[in-house]
Amino acid sequence: MRKRSLNVLFILSTIIVLIILVNSCKEDDTQVPKVITKEITEITKEGANCGGTIDSDGGESVTTRGVCWSTSKNPTINNDKTIDGNGTGSYSSKLSGLAAQTTYFVRAYATNVNGTAYGTEKQFTTLSANSVMDADGNIYQTITIGTQIWMDQNLKTTKYQNGDPIPNVEDNTQWNNLTTGAYCNYNNDETNANIYGHLYNLATATDIRKICPSGWHVPTDSEWSDLVLFLGGDNVAGGKLKEVGSTHWNLPNTGATNEYSFTALPSGHRDYFGIYKEMGEYCHFWSSTNDEATSAWSYRMGYSYRNMGRSSSYWMNGYSIRCIKD
Repeated sequence: MRKRSLNVLFILSTIIVLIILVNSCKEDDTQVPKVITKEITEITKEGANCGGTIDSDGGESVTTRGVCWSTSKNPTINNDKTIDGNGTGSYSSKLSGLAAQTTYFVRAYATNVNGTAYGTEKQFTTLSANSVMDADGNIYQTITIGTQIWMDQNLKTTKYQNGDPIPNVEDNTQWNNLTTGAYCNYNNDETNANIYGHLYNLATATDIRKICPSGWHVPTDSEWSDLVLFLGGDNVAGGKLKEVGSTHWNLPNTGATNEYSFTALPSGHRDYFGIYKEMGEYCHFWSSTNDEATSAWSYRMGYSYRNMGRSSSYWMNGYSIRCIKD
């Protein structure tokens, strides 16, 4: 009798274990999607781009996907969010209506009938009201001179606006034979670019892929001329744009006042034979206006005068670029 009772208990316990295992398997079959948060790109004062990739729908169709964000960590779909379709795969999301110079936390999300899953959290800070970012992520402050808005530094990007790379050409012969866009660093020393920006040939400055950030462009000859006129003419304009002192400029750095914070630096140039010249003495800026088929108008400043010079320059010269707002 005792043995029969033990057998019954064994059978009952086995049944209970099986029931638990079956229910456990059913719960394991109930899954939310698996989603990955993309990197944050194209950060501006009031927006950014992000998105996600859904590797698995969890066994049920993804009905909603997007990104959510907040100024606090671990944002959810109860915070600000985008809705970017449904289904698995990769998708892009555009964040908008953000506050300038503010840190945000972002997560991709995906929802099916079983619930909502979130990707890894990403963090970024919007630009200040007076700044702009190039395709490499370099940030520039903006300055207003008359009715024009300029960047306060020479361009440092190694990419066109669409993300295509600009070749860095160091060899002199190769530089001389180029027929397409390229950039270089003075004396092929990348540390010079941190201070003076890169030097670009004319093909880069006028490429249809655009070297300046969205909403900005390489100034035309007319826009440079308007700047010179506003500053009081070419006899004094250079001095008003040059950085003061001898930290970078050779003495006497005549007439330098930098009264509009343009901070022109003596970046020198690279000639069409590939030879680097004049750092500390002169700076040269491209315009986007051709003079002839193989040349364009450019503007220069020097250490020994306050003038703003204008000349026609061969397209294989390596000059600085300063962007102006559209």
